[in-house]
Amino acid sequence: MARHPARPSLGPASRPLVIAHRGASGYRPEHSRAAYELAFAMGADAVEPDIVPTRDGVLVLRHENEISGTTDVAEHPEFASRRATKTIDGIALTGWFTEDFTWAELSTLRVRERLPKLRDASTTFDGADGILRLTDLLAMLDAAGRPVGLVAEIKHAAYFESIGLPLDELFAAELRQAGWANDERLTVESFELDVLHLIRGRGIRASYVYLVEASGAPADRVARDGDAARAYADDVTPNGLAELALLVDGISVDKRMLLRADADGNTLGLGTIVERAHAHGLTVFCWTLRAENRFLGKNLRRPGGAARWGNWLEEFQLILSSGIDGVFADQPDLAIEARARL
Repeated sequence: MARHPARPSLGPASRPLVIAHRGASGYRPEHSRAAYELAFAMGADAVEPDIVPTRDGVLVLRHENEISGTTDVAEHPEFASRRATKTIDGIALTGWFTEDFTWAELSTLRVRERLPKLRDASTTFDGADGILRLTDLLAMLDAAGRPVGLVAEIKHAAYFESIGLPLDELFAAELRQAGWANDERLTVESFELDVLHLIRGRGIRASYVYLVEASGAPADRVARDGDAARAYADDVTPNGLAELALLVDGISVDKRMLLRADADGNTLGLGTIVERAHAHGLTVFCWTLRAENRFLGKNLRRPGGAARWGNWLEEFQLILSSGIDGVFADQPDLAIEARARL
């Protein structure tokens, strides 16, 4: 998968880019219309949707294809029989899955806050919006009034391919229909390299970013190689980064791979992954900046419980000062503030 000669721009020139993670998901239910509209209003450089399909091949925006925690599907008696247990990328899940519904059926559901104990204020917006399709978000971006990038995450591609829902084909078709197949605002990312290769092979001009977990192995490799699958850790060795530089434009890593911490979970400083990836010509993003104590190093937390905002500014500025090219943030306004105060 050779790179394009000229890498498209993700959006405005501000660096590092602030990418609203599932919209402004720290304030509104993730992937809701309200979350994306708020992200636009806050000045996010880009937004990041997770993309999964319906039974009839419509691409919708949900963190996972299992939707019991992010919609009111459990309150719909007409869908009670759809509850199922499935193994997705090696994890057994019980609930309701997008691939078992048509778009017409999913369109009757309402979205809700995924983390109600942490984000109680966001629950006041439960039920206000329905599920968005990818095409709905593309239309919102086209009407945003300023350039806002799209970082589209392709979820569980190997699994969906195995059940006859090839995301590379569906994604490319929807982009072409919406006029986004050659748009400089577009970045495509996935935890699986295979689907990035397939999407590029379908002529979609974009920046391609490989998502890297702190542990484990990619689902496409596991599907192909089983226990012998090459781990994510191998991708960030010197040889691994050199190989990735021939395949993708950048990597996006768990912030734990960017930060140094002690055995007690205190944040100590920065590691070297940004400079090592840059040495191979790769752009580097990280995920996810969140203000709540639960998501911060122990030494950055404040009294008041998991939901209280801790010393987010110190962590955000540490990450933003690393030379990183972009950050995913649930509270994009805070990341923009931290960037401005560097």
